[in-house]
Amino acid sequence: MTPARLSMHGIRKRFGATIALDGVDLHVAPGEVLALVGENGAGKSTLMRILAGALTPDGGTMTLDGGDYEPRAPVDARRHGVAMIHQELSLAPHLSVMENIVLGDELGPGPFVRWRDSRARAAAALARVGRDDIPLDDAAASRPIAEQQLIEIARAVAVGSRVLVFDEPTSSLGAADARRLLDLIRRLRAEGLAIIAISHVLEEVRAIADRVTILRDGRTVGGGAIDDLTTDQIITLMVGRDVDELYPRQPRTPGEVVLDLKEVAGERLPRDATLTVRRGEVFGIAGLVGAGRTELLRAIFGLDAVTRGRLRVGRLTGPASPTRHWAAGTGFVSEDRKTEGLALSWSVAENLCLPRLDRLARLGLVTPAAEDRAMARWVERLGIRCASVRQTLGALSGGNQQKVAIARLLFADVDLLLLDEPTRGIDVGSKAQIYALIDELASADPARAVLIVSSALPELLGVCDRIAVMTRGVLGPARDVAAWDAHGIMVDATGGAA
Repeated sequence: MTPARLSMHGIRKRFGATIALDGVDLHVAPGEVLALVGENGAGKSTLMRILAGALTPDGGTMTLDGGDYEPRAPVDARRHGVAMIHQELSLAPHLSVMENIVLGDELGPGPFVRWRDSRARAAAALARVGRDDIPLDDAAASRPIAEQQLIEIARAVAVGSRVLVFDEPTSSLGAADARRLLDLIRRLRAEGLAIIAISHVLEEVRAIADRVTILRDGRTVGGGAIDDLTTDQIITLMVGRDVDELYPRQPRTPGEVVLDLKEVAGERLPRDATLTVRRGEVFGIAGLVGAGRTELLRAIFGLDAVTRGRLRVGRLTGPASPTRHWAAGTGFVSEDRKTEGLALSWSVAENLCLPRLDRLARLGLVTPAAEDRAMARWVERLGIRCASVRQTLGALSGGNQQKVAIARLLFADVDLLLLDEPTRGIDVGSKAQIYALIDELASADPARAVLIVSSALPELLGVCDRIAVMTRGVLGPARDVAAWDAHGIMVDATGGAA
């Protein structure tokens, strides 16, 4: 395998009136990890789709090992040794692990598949990514998501890829799987591959990257050796302004109790949860993946059954349906916005007003014009980037989709916001806007109550007034945020001793 040096210079791309890329430069050398960072909508994915042959640029040049590089399709890019590992994996779920790894390259010199050779190449590729224990004959869909990602990486190395692009590689992984994947990226770098990693997690960027390229509004605005740039400098270049205070905090005055749980349990999780949340308070729940945090929020909102305990949610006592919760002033933002939280094939306006269509109805009818007028306010307030409120939500970036999910709660004028991983997979600029909005809601008159689940400990420590830790389905006692630090939270989360 010959190492590859890749350069992109002056890349431009326009979609109608929208300029997605306006003269972007990018360079990556063999044995190097280049981090590509920027806010949602900055042009990162468009640039990488051009590199991977899925889009054709309107201008600019690309070179690979000093020669012209002009892929006409992804298969053409792969022939040149360039492969992209997408955030949304592109495996054929019904095919076996082996068939996925050799897919598109399974034929021998003649018209027949050489199965013995295919098995050997698939096994060698899995060994190279450190997982030769994954059964070759299992259906890809039957394997855990972390293994599916490794299968896709194995497919890239099996065909001799020399440039690998990772799009948000750890966004769907737990902490342990994420660490293993980052270790694999380091090993591939040591083998001489040129690697480009798109990531919103700046701690992750600092852990694996040699250099960074920063995009904003379709332009290259900075970059260089990762050790020469502070995290604050990277954030400032990404958002175009100083981010002096990522976690704003206005004075908050706790008021009446709007959520009261006593020894609540579900069918499997949670096992035992007792808490109270008041108006004017941001309450955080920490814990490891699988501890029961999401299940607790789903039980509160009526999505999962409650088998034991007492709960009062707003004006409702006892278990109630999600429809009743919306009507009574409680809103929920799911951690899985793509498959559960939003209707991506619907418009921005339809998603925003969905829980409370009654607010727009006249004589039982809701017109698109009424939706447009009502939703334009929230699009402006949250800075949602979209061509219009009639644009399909799936066409928006992840950060803008998440703003729509939260704007839906504001349109419904809820008193209690249940937020499950509200900033997962979005850029730091969008995170700052969401943190400011949470602070505004908790300190307004009338104040709202916010219950937030997050795996990002700096986020919980930055936005919350009180935090409780869930361990193996049991919610521990709440303490003022000043009584916590990241070490103490992890001690409780792992059931260890300080």
